[in-house]
Amino acid sequence: MNLKIYDSMTRDLQPFVPREQGKVNMYVCGPTVYDYIHIGNARPVIFFDVVRRYLEAVGFDVNYIVNYTDVDDKMIRKAAEMGITVPELAEKFIAAFKEDREALGAKTPTVAPRVTETIEEIVAFIGELVEQGKAYESGGDVYFRTSTFPEYGKLSHKNLDELQYGIRIDVDERKENPQDFVLWKAAKPGEIHWSSPWGEGRPGWHIECSAMVRKFAGDTLDIHGGGHDLQFPHHECEIAQSESLTGEPLSRYWMHNGFVNINNEKMSKSLGNGINVRQLLKNTSRYAIRYLMLATHYRSPLNFSDETIRQANNSVERLTNNRDNVKHRLSTVAKGSLSLPANEGLRSRLEQHRADFHSRMQDDFSTPDAITAWFGVVSEVNAYLQREAVSESDLLFILDLIAEMNGVLGLLPSEEEAGLLDEEVDALIAERTLARANRNFARADEIRDLLAERGILLEDTPQGIRWRRK
Repeated sequence: MNLKIYDSMTRDLQPFVPREQGKVNMYVCGPTVYDYIHIGNARPVIFFDVVRRYLEAVGFDVNYIVNYTDVDDKMIRKAAEMGITVPELAEKFIAAFKEDREALGAKTPTVAPRVTETIEEIVAFIGELVEQGKAYESGGDVYFRTSTFPEYGKLSHKNLDELQYGIRIDVDERKENPQDFVLWKAAKPGEIHWSSPWGEGRPGWHIECSAMVRKFAGDTLDIHGGGHDLQFPHHECEIAQSESLTGEPLSRYWMHNGFVNINNEKMSKSLGNGINVRQLLKNTSRYAIRYLMLATHYRSPLNFSDETIRQANNSVERLTNNRDNVKHRLSTVAKGSLSLPANEGLRSRLEQHRADFHSRMQDDFSTPDAITAWFGVVSEVNAYLQREAVSESDLLFILDLIAEMNGVLGLLPSEEEAGLLDEEVDALIAERTLARANRNFARADEIRDLLAERGILLEDTPQGIRWRRK
């Protein structure tokens, strides 16, 4: 394998060499659970799921960590607006996120820690920084002393004078320097809080990830992922506090996905153009959403529109029809149709497409090019299926290759995900055929409607009734 990853730190493609052979520790910043996720939040969920799937497919043991920020300023405000507690708010939207993640076809993380379950480790982490003079208490808050970390800004490639102080690095007279960022916030009256050596309070945003990484992966990750907007200040601050304490790189590789635009405009609350994932899923399949997310390179901006989702639907339908055609032809071969020996020319061409698929995935997880390789398989297979006689072993070979690519990209339902298994569909079609032969047209229509409700379309062909999934 010759996997290369674009590292945001070096701004270049780097050969992937994990810290421990055969194992990958991977951390992706998860949601702040105060609302339902939108389409922009879905991009890292889907893309990093594919990164994990590919690493596992080529033999790595992946420790995949995705955190929940279940206490912060936004959550405190939202809970107050709803008249519920912060923990109640967190439970509601963690459950919603899990449902949405599953609905998007993403695998469950190895570990999904919460801030509120990591308080002991966070307090200990801050305490070590204070002891070493790299953090200081001021008015019940604790701040990281950025002057003790000369490399602050190395991920975003800015020096301290150039850094712009954004949403979560506040200018405050209690700070020694404006660049210093909060590790621990003193509790305000009525706010959720925990005990610490510096008084009652709660963690700052950045410290939670450093503590969770240290707890579940050690001092150094192999891959740290997240949206492009997290490079600064969040990941920059993670690096400063972690590397100051451990003296080791926080991550060997930094990966950041690009933004999602809506109709070529930046998605923003002010424009009111955000799209809620669970609302989208009511009218759009997970496979079309995944296709849309993966048809653009992860580092590039992605445009979401009615047209791009229509194109994604059409492309998924082509992939679905291709696999269904192979399955249908296999069923006719199994029933005694002519079968030939293996077609070595076909096998050779398909192996070239397989190699191309892996080559593209190993080039910084270039999913658009990997999809192109898959469609190369589709073209080969469609031409092969035009033959009067085919090889059963070739058809099984094709299905295995499709399953291999689909196992990485997740653009088609697996057998387990399908509403009905192939055998169940065939049994219902056989029952319908018998009902028609017995002139029981009511039962035949009933079965056809049942299949249609489950996404199965029937077509009459010279070889008999053919079915496919919508």
